[in-house]
Amino acid sequence: MTFTSMPASRANLISKKQAQAETENISKSASELVSETEEAIEKPIISTSSQIKTSDPVQGSASEDAEPPVLNQANDSDIEKSQSQFEIKVIEAISTVFDPEIPVNIYELGLIYNIDINSMNDVGIDMTLTSPACPVAESLPGDVERVVKTVEGVGGVKVELIWEPAWSPDRMSEGAKLELGFM
Repeated sequence: MTFTSMPASRANLISKKQAQAETENISKSASELVSETEEAIEKPIISTSSQIKTSDPVQGSASEDAEPPVLNQANDSDIEKSQSQFEIKVIEAISTVFDPEIPVNIYELGLIYNIDINSMNDVGIDMTLTSPACPVAESLPGDVERVVKTVEGVGGVKVELIWEPAWSPDRMSEGAKLELGFM
């Protein structure tokens, strides 16, 4: 509707009344909608189907007492088994490193004091050398880091050279002691 033939004040009054009526209709519609929604929520769902009753549980659904299903959750023994298998792979990699002066790998020599593996498969290794004056003091820790990084699934690797407690032949495995004539 165009108000070109009416005075401006009359056109404004009609526009205001139309706007007010529309607002009332919207408010009325909104309150009716809220009321209808509240009624729908309060009413039980009634099925007209003879196959499904609202009081019957849905087939395959859990009862209130049942615990919800847990998917893809490993039990503790699986996690420990996986961690120990991973640690074995790390030890196997370390066992490929030899002190050039001794024909036994550094793991069997007892130069590895600690292997720490976190949940992200980051590997921390505390190791020592047979003596602080060892000629491979600068290269051997790097060799250990390099071979451990080749293990599938390893995150980061940090090798720390420590001197306490001091290494002694008592730290060697029995196999290493036999190989070197300490038994």
